Amino acid sequence: MLNEHRLEGIVTKKDDVLQAFLHGAGMCVGPVMMTAAAIIVGLLPILYDTGTGSEVMSRIATPMVGGMLNAVILTLLVLPTLFYLWRSSSIK
Repeated sequence: MLNEHRLEGIVTKKDDVLQAFLHGAGMCVGPVMMTAAAIIVGLLPILYDTGTGSEVMSRIATPMVGGMLNAVILTLLVLPTLFYLWRSSSIK
């Protein structure tokens, strides 16, 4: 999207880059959150099970839940911020 705007001459200032990234990041929030929520909700019964073998399965499910939470934070907050800083440094 940013390259399309740059080719059209729309992106000329840092504010234009910020608006393009906010628009792009806003489009990703729904799918990322729904995917992470579905995986985490699917792992909750494994985490809180008390039956045979539950000790082993909960040790497997706990890092998966933590990994999904970290993936959401990285995908929605950290990576767009780093990419914005990188791209806005090339625009004067």
